[in-house]
Amino acid sequence: MLLTRSMMLVLVLVVFSAASLSADDWPQWRGPQRDGVWRESGIVTSIPKDGLPVTWRVPVGLGYAGPAVADGKVFLADYEKTSGTIKNSPGGVAELTGNERLRCFDVKTGDELWTAKYDQPYKLSYPAGPRCTPTIDGDRVYFLGAEGRLGCYRTADGEEVWSKNLNEEYNTKSPFWGHAAHPLVHGDLLFCVVGGEGSVAVAFNKKTGEEVWRALDAPEQADCPPSLIKHAGVEQLLIWTPTTLNSLNPKTGEAYWSLPFQPQYGMSVTMPVKLGNKLYVSGIGAVGAVIDLDEDQPGAKFVWKGNTKNALYTCNSTPLLDDGMIYGCDINSGALVGASLEDGERLWSTTAATNGNPRGDRHATCYLVKHNNHFWLFSETGDLILANLSPKSYDELGRFHLLEPTNEAFGRPVVWSHPAFAEKSVFARNDKELVRVDLSAK
Repeated sequence: MLLTRSMMLVLVLVVFSAASLSADDWPQWRGPQRDGVWRESGIVTSIPKDGLPVTWRVPVGLGYAGPAVADGKVFLADYEKTSGTIKNSPGGVAELTGNERLRCFDVKTGDELWTAKYDQPYKLSYPAGPRCTPTIDGDRVYFLGAEGRLGCYRTADGEEVWSKNLNEEYNTKSPFWGHAAHPLVHGDLLFCVVGGEGSVAVAFNKKTGEEVWRALDAPEQADCPPSLIKHAGVEQLLIWTPTTLNSLNPKTGEAYWSLPFQPQYGMSVTMPVKLGNKLYVSGIGAVGAVIDLDEDQPGAKFVWKGNTKNALYTCNSTPLLDDGMIYGCDINSGALVGASLEDGERLWSTTAATNGNPRGDRHATCYLVKHNNHFWLFSETGDLILANLSPKSYDELGRFHLLEPTNEAFGRPVVWSHPAFAEKSVFARNDKELVRVDLSAK
């Protein structure tokens, strides 16, 4: 059957509309492309003095895991504690009993649509709930719990498709701070940081949960999420272990290149971020570097390494690269820092975006998302901040208090959870509630 011109126009409009709708989702940690960029239009460019409209608030349980949003649903992982006391000691663990849960809410009303839960004792440092944001892929959602239970569920009703205990299957144990490397879906594969002999990185068939390949050895698995880049004409899966930064063939697990890069305490946490042919990676112990990626074939070399007087060293929040700059939260000063990508020189810093303490608090944190020419920041004090970041300065355009900090770190109240931006709104959680706040331009 021949298509008329009007029929072809309708088809184009339908395809364009579908693409626009999917682009507005936030289906995984740090957004659709896992790059911390929100590409929605029609968003406010200032925060009114009388605040932003709250669409809904719903009660939730404990958790560091951020929300994910797709196809009219909000997915959130939490913990329903039944016994034990939460003690946040960097050097010790606490034991809890309770249920780990994956929950689904209606994006418009906040009504709970379904909950999938299972009994899960915790023996972790900072035990207040799961760490990994759910990863949504079409009609399925994947969730990695703090003690290594990996599950695949139907988004429609929460029915479990498959699940496995990674610690048991790979003869390993949970990291000291719990499994925190958000799983990544690409093509037919689900990439996870697992641990165990030869299996720090594992690719699973996303439909069945069967192992496709395993790769890498390390003293422990660490917390850095797997990430995918395309450079030198090939896709490269980046896995940062506590001792090396590695580039793998995502189809086979074969190593393309590996560089020694070792943070203190085995804490390779924040994801390496790419701008052009440069990668920036940083961690605890004045471990920060820019890496030059080979243009002709998969390969890498250090351009510079940081020291205590330059660069910035991130842990809880992955930095952003923009226009020759690194923007991120320095673990030592507790400040948001703007540093030069070229040589690591710190050009400015401010604690206004983290917790406001002018003296600085170690590990003070905010979560950064770029939108057009502005940046949305979510501080550990529960404030949503709109700001301009540039090589010259941090310029705050306004803030709105979203949530109370219900957790604790180093003796101060915090909320440590990456928000989601979708449906022209921000979705954020603490240990008591999940909130949606409207950011649409009227």
